[in-house]
Amino acid sequence: MTKHARISLALVLVALVFFTGSSGVSSASHVVSFGTRNIQTSATQNPRVQTVQFESKLVGATLPYNVLLPADYNQPAARAKRYPVLYLLHGLTGHYTNWLDKTRLVEYTAGYDVIVVMPEGNNSWYTDSATVPADKYESYIVQELIPDVEKRFRASGARDGRAIAGLSMGGYGALKFGVKHPELFVFAASMSGALDAASWTEADLKGLESVWRTLQPVYGAADSETRAANDLSKLYRELPKERIAALPFVYVDCGTEDALLQTNRSFADILVKQKIPHEYRQLPGNHSWTYWDAQVQEVLRIAVRKFGK
Repeated sequence: MTKHARISLALVLVALVFFTGSSGVSSASHVVSFGTRNIQTSATQNPRVQTVQFESKLVGATLPYNVLLPADYNQPAARAKRYPVLYLLHGLTGHYTNWLDKTRLVEYTAGYDVIVVMPEGNNSWYTDSATVPADKYESYIVQELIPDVEKRFRASGARDGRAIAGLSMGGYGALKFGVKHPELFVFAASMSGALDAASWTEADLKGLESVWRTLQPVYGAADSETRAANDLSKLYRELPKERIAALPFVYVDCGTEDALLQTNRSFADILVKQKIPHEYRQLPGNHSWTYWDAQVQEVLRIAVRKFGK
């Protein structure tokens, strides 16, 4: 990695820590400030929002998740209705509360017949750890979370009724679930994805030990099987042609002022070369909640179009 590339990576990883994390605010109504813009939320008072305190046997811990229900979910006329689900993943240092605390997601979903599930992923990179046996976060999502949602709520159990998306670390996770578990999702989306996470080394992260401390336990040594099995670019680049048709539709976006822009462009090039059906967008913006608040609206729109296909 060149000196210039290492500097760019350092800048974006600082952004990963400071912009994707949780504010720690849990009041019923509050204002979150993003530069010159304020976003007011009152999710905890909204009857559409439920929090499930899920006891994960795989991880051996309580992993709560928030559920945002459609506006008509509790109406008598909808009792026999099943809804498609969008799984929405948070970023590094973030938590399951972020999407409700930091965006107008409740407002944006008001006109959609979609359940939105926001799981707790901690700093797991949504990956089964190479070094901590209990940290099985990929297995948790697939084997525990999805079945629990479909048992607890009137959620579609069909592939064409499931989508997954996320920001930064969550964008990486969403595209990884899309390629490793294509039978589960019809749509996979990344906003400002940290798509090279599995290939970053300690040398790349010099001076950013706090970030390396989240990566090293997950991926292990530079030549570990876990790194190879979760290297997103490698997974898509080496995907056999006969398996491409089975993939979910892939969506990728990134801000033009985001230091991860080149990473996302390079990943989009792989999608083009592999002739994988996708949409790639680069728009004005940086690695911030102002950008993600805008883009989650686009993800919702596209997901709704893909459901049922």
